[in-house]
Amino acid sequence: MLWTVLIGIASAFVIGALLISMYRLLRGPTLADRIVALDLMSTVAVGAMGLIALITGHVVYMDVAIVLGLVAFLATVAFGFLIEHEGRRHES
Repeated sequence: MLWTVLIGIASAFVIGALLISMYRLLRGPTLADRIVALDLMSTVAVGAMGLIALITGHVVYMDVAIVLGLVAFLATVAFGFLIEHEGRRHES
């Protein structure tokens, strides 16, 4: 009973975080805002995968969460490099 309530609350927070970050992704005034929102969405998706693994009892979702976390980290680093490169190009 208690676990059901806690999982429901956690699911509501995950959905809320995804909606808020989706708003910032679509409305972000700068590219950096959009990249941070995308990074937040991937982090929340990793948390959602952990929540799904807890609900279903299938450990394979944790493997998916680890892979998604690694890919999201690499994408964030690549986007950061892109922002830095664009800033240097506009300064010249």
